[in-house]
Amino acid sequence: MAKAFLAAFRHHPAGVAIITGDAGDGPAALTISSLISVGVEPPTVAFSLSEASSSARVLARCETVVVHFVRRTNMQLARLCATSGSGRFGPGVDWSRLATGEPYYPQVETWFRAAIRGRLAAPGALLVSAELVLASTVPQPAASDDALVYADRAWHGLRPVADAARAPLLLWPDDSATF
Repeated sequence: MAKAFLAAFRHHPAGVAIITGDAGDGPAALTISSLISVGVEPPTVAFSLSEASSSARVLARCETVVVHFVRRTNMQLARLCATSGSGRFGPGVDWSRLATGEPYYPQVETWFRAAIRGRLAAPGALLVSAELVLASTVPQPAASDDALVYADRAWHGLRPVADAARAPLLLWPDDSATF
């Protein structure tokens, strides 16, 4: 079962985000591909944290975090925050703190300060829900800056289908929970 699970998710592209926070003993950061939208009113997201990660254990104790929506131009930062033992807040890394104290990466154009609203333990992980309470004030990323996704153990830029008029049109039932 585990082998089939890994094979299925290896080919299931996921958006890339970076979560940063400080539980009181220094900043922590982690690249994730588990970010999901939960609801709009209030704006709520969820993500999972692996109990195997030391950064995840720090972030699990935070009451607030910053959720960074990573683009292709931020790939090196995403790679840094995904590398165990890396200096995510070391010399040469562009980071700052919000007025409320959370560490964040100002070069990532779209980010949200989020208040943790719930934690649910799962085997080997922690599922966290968070309400988005403050948004970055910079304009949305340029259309030419691809979204960054992770699939099959590699980073990929995500672009629209070149000939969208020829792409199949899929219609969902009105009662579908799919966005």
